Amino acid sequence: MSRRFTVTSLHPAGRAGTPDCQAGERGAADPGDVPRQDTKGDGNPKESSPFINSTDTEKGKEYDGKNMALFEEEMDTSPMVSSLLSGLANYTNLPQGSREHEEAENNEGGKKKPVQAPRMGTFMGVYLPCLQNIFGVILFLRLTWVVGIAGIMESFCMVFICCSCTMLTAISMSAIATNGVVPAGGSYYMISRSLGPEFGGAVGLCFYLGTTFAGAMYILGTIEILLAYLFPAMAIFKAEDASGEAAAMLNNMRVYGTCVLTCMATVVFVGVKYVNKFALVFLGCVILSILAIYAGVIKSAFDPPNFPICLLGNRTLSRHGFDVCAKLAWEGNETVTTRLWGLFCSSRLLNATCDEYFTRNNVTEIQGIPGAASGLIKENLWSSYLTKGVIVERRGMPSVGLAEGMPIDMDHPYVFSDMTSYFTLLVGIYFPSVTGIMAGSNRSGDLRDAQKSIPTGTILAIATTSAVYISSVVLFGACIEGVVLRDKFGEAVNGNLVVGTLAWPSPWVIVIGSFFSTCGAGLQSLTGAPRLLQAISRDGIVPFLQVFGHGKANGEPTWALLLTACICEIGILIASLDEVAPILSMFFLMCYMFVNLACAVQTLLRTPNWRPRFRYYHWTLSFLGMSLCLALMFICSWYYALVAMLIAGLIYKYIEYRGAEKEWGDGIRGLSLSAARYALLRLEEGPPHTKNWRPQLLVLVRVDQDQNVVHPQLLSLTSQLKAGKGLTIVGSVLEGTFLDNHPQAQRAEESIRRLMEAEKVKGFCQVVISSNLRDGVSHLIQSGGLGGLQHNTVLVGWPRNWRQKEDHQTWRNFIELVRETTAGHLALLVTKNVAMFPGNPERFSEGSIDVWWIVHDGGMLMLLPFLLRHHKVWRKCKMRIFTVAQMDDNSIQMKKDLTTFLYHLRITAEVEVVEMHESDISAYTYEKTLVMEQRSQILKQMHLTKNEREREIQSITDESRGSIRRKNPANTRLRLNVPEETAGDSEEKPEEEVQLIHHQSAPSCPSSSPSPGEEPEGEGEADPEKVHLTWTKDKAAGEKNKGPSPVSSEGIKDFFSMKPEWENLNQSNVRRMHTAVRLNEVIVKKSRDAKLVLLNMPGPPRNRNGDENYMEFLEVLTEHLDRVMLVRGGGREVITIYS
Repeated sequence: MSRRFTVTSLHPAGRAGTPDCQAGERGAADPGDVPRQDTKGDGNPKESSPFINSTDTEKGKEYDGKNMALFEEEMDTSPMVSSLLSGLANYTNLPQGSREHEEAENNEGGKKKPVQAPRMGTFMGVYLPCLQNIFGVILFLRLTWVVGIAGIMESFCMVFICCSCTMLTAISMSAIATNGVVPAGGSYYMISRSLGPEFGGAVGLCFYLGTTFAGAMYILGTIEILLAYLFPAMAIFKAEDASGEAAAMLNNMRVYGTCVLTCMATVVFVGVKYVNKFALVFLGCVILSILAIYAGVIKSAFDPPNFPICLLGNRTLSRHGFDVCAKLAWEGNETVTTRLWGLFCSSRLLNATCDEYFTRNNVTEIQGIPGAASGLIKENLWSSYLTKGVIVERRGMPSVGLAEGMPIDMDHPYVFSDMTSYFTLLVGIYFPSVTGIMAGSNRSGDLRDAQKSIPTGTILAIATTSAVYISSVVLFGACIEGVVLRDKFGEAVNGNLVVGTLAWPSPWVIVIGSFFSTCGAGLQSLTGAPRLLQAISRDGIVPFLQVFGHGKANGEPTWALLLTACICEIGILIASLDEVAPILSMFFLMCYMFVNLACAVQTLLRTPNWRPRFRYYHWTLSFLGMSLCLALMFICSWYYALVAMLIAGLIYKYIEYRGAEKEWGDGIRGLSLSAARYALLRLEEGPPHTKNWRPQLLVLVRVDQDQNVVHPQLLSLTSQLKAGKGLTIVGSVLEGTFLDNHPQAQRAEESIRRLMEAEKVKGFCQVVISSNLRDGVSHLIQSGGLGGLQHNTVLVGWPRNWRQKEDHQTWRNFIELVRETTAGHLALLVTKNVAMFPGNPERFSEGSIDVWWIVHDGGMLMLLPFLLRHHKVWRKCKMRIFTVAQMDDNSIQMKKDLTTFLYHLRITAEVEVVEMHESDISAYTYEKTLVMEQRSQILKQMHLTKNEREREIQSITDESRGSIRRKNPANTRLRLNVPEETAGDSEEKPEEEVQLIHHQSAPSCPSSSPSPGEEPEGEGEADPEKVHLTWTKDKAAGEKNKGPSPVSSEGIKDFFSMKPEWENLNQSNVRRMHTAVRLNEVIVKKSRDAKLVLLNMPGPPRNRNGDENYMEFLEVLTEHLDRVMLVRGGGREVITIYS
């Protein structure tokens, strides 16, 4: 049966309602107790971020309650976790400070419009847009020709290489896109934020040029379908003979292409919303056309379509100009010549003079679409590359040739090759058909869950289109006659679109569908390219492009659209689809190459912010994709590749060296010094972005008399935390003068360097000689590093024997170190029980790293376990995050919000919310505080002589005894023992023992070891209105082992005679001790078996009189824990959800 006693001290009526009493009950953080203007922390400005600085509304909400009183110094600048999480549950509603710096600058001073929650899923938001952008003009106009020229085998290899390139790029892009929230901007945003503005600007402009030339290619495809297959009579320029047909066609393409470009640009300028509305219609045309092709393939297996082609010998004849595939025809009983005869002979008479080849060879007619069951696939396996002006011939067909050197009359109705073809040219023409994989990342702002949708939708879209392309290669080769495949414009099949001859139910399905799909793709390109240029211009990285960042009042990029139309006109003036396709292939391949490079670099550098949620990537895949892109650039066209790389290089250098001076060094060393100087100067231009932040450590170590490091485990932890990345400075301080101790400093440096090499710590060593340790440490903190290459985090061990030092300088130096790191905006890591930390050879096969997130001070608590788990020592330890819920917090919602926050941070961890409701302050807490304050009074006299010290201690002891005996002189006594000094002792170790002796069934108050200090806090603290004492059987059971306990049952009443002592206690100390005790109980209960516990480190008191109490609070907070790291942030964000 548990017993619960509550004691309430009553004050005189005159004091019960005084403001002083009320202020004491409210706590030190109450506005009535501490003036508001004095609660600004250290007075140093922090980074403008609500993660660090509270908003005006939050600042008005003062901390109230005693559960978190130990952290009340932090409440002005660091919010509680519960209030932070409520704003992070949905990344679309994040506080201002968590956004990108450039976004914050653009929105500064303006009111944010409410953002509607995104609703698009994977299918509608990523999969279908990618399908629409990947399927395009090449599939319908050129794929059959590519298969006919290269054969099934080489075409298969070509398609496989190109699709592998885009698949590897999609994997890299998925890793980058899921490495945080990616605002709209596509590959330009991802590359510029991953590789910097130089690469971002160069590749962004290349991607812009590629998109612009893609618009020109789609427009040329539209005109080709219009003039060649829909309305041939619309041609303005007519060829007088067959040799002039190509030139006339190019001129028609230029005229009609310019007209169509003007119309499309006008539509985009006036009503871009209609372009987006009709996007689904255009996509439907593409899908319907593809389904018609597959339906035609199935039908051809048992009922091939009737598309006969006419051959003269083995030469393919164009169907223009004749109807009957024969030399002679029967009309009644008379033999007459056909129109074909008239094309090869001087007249329609039988005795006319005819072409020699026409005379020697017969005319035959074969089916152009034999069908899938014809066995044609064997004939089309291998390539048949042609030179310009060569007649398309059927292999294996008997033919009587002519003497070598005899000219071919171009006016004869043969099907001629219009260009010289080879494998690399076909790759350049085909590659644009696999581009468009960035459509999903461009729409990331409209997706419900971009980190899931972008990888899934993009990879599925590439897999689908790759399957369609590969199957099309095989099916085209199996169903269509080789000479028809090599007939680019379908002249042998009555001028029909070749792929349309295979379609079911009619070739017009493909013709009309491809026409609308190319129109839609051209509009999409003219819509997307100006916005990409506008985004680059608004970033300000290319100054001469800034004018194109302006637009209409609604944000439409007017000037960018005008420039896009002008560049697109250049592609249209080229007028040949086969010439424009390799140009845009170069720009897209360069863009994809740098996407792979960005992923490979991020992976190899292992930057702390590189935490993609997409796990199925590796730097070797990115490197392979990058190499494949580079190889394809030179395979397609080596001179186009060089021009594209030259353009990108010039843009890169322009951005990088705007006004920068060049320096020529003396050989390799000069280059190294120049690079180092340049890098240091660049680092000094401003603080690093949150994404680039990593702990740059200043490790403070102590050396013994032989100049050996006392705690080498600190360097082991440094190696595990840094993994060879970033800056590490190992510093130590020697007392004395530089002239006398310089040799010792050199030996200490050598010793530290040897240890750094053994522990594989890559960094620098710095030993400072100073007259005292405190000044030396301060000098290290202030002067460590060079220029922008400076530390931002200090790692130090806990002063284990701080109670035993005679001069008390150890703990004073430690507290000053805490204050100086706070003033310098440096993070602080304090390792407690550092001797128990694992060395590099050790391995944890299981266990956990527990993070106790009490207040948010920049995200260090989240980042440190992530970095540690990269090392093989901690790799198998799981991460657990605990946070504390107060009385008014919804713990279920807090857990949900914290899980969402970790999801956006790409950190995997178990989450638990610990509820700590308001509770009575226990007797153990009061006694702990009493002992601490009495110790402070006793050890205040440590600088007096021995006799003066004994007299002071005796007076304090007599006063305490008299106060207790006046209440009940019979049963309760306070015994205070101070051991005598032993002669020759170099260190005084004063100890005290406070024991309450009661009945055998009553627990005693535990004893505590001494805590040296300067002086107690001021006596003028207001007394509390009420004091609650709670004593339960569970508490009694826990205290039985801590001290003697036994007297009669009346001892319970005597136990309460301690009230006068408690009434004089500093209530701020009582509340802080209550926080430390309660938190320690919860942490020990949850994390006793954890391999490492990370905990927010409370700040030191603003009043220096309570410094020694601060050390005691930290001791109580961390007792009974094996490995503890106290973490104090540097006043800025070190982790972000953005890419």
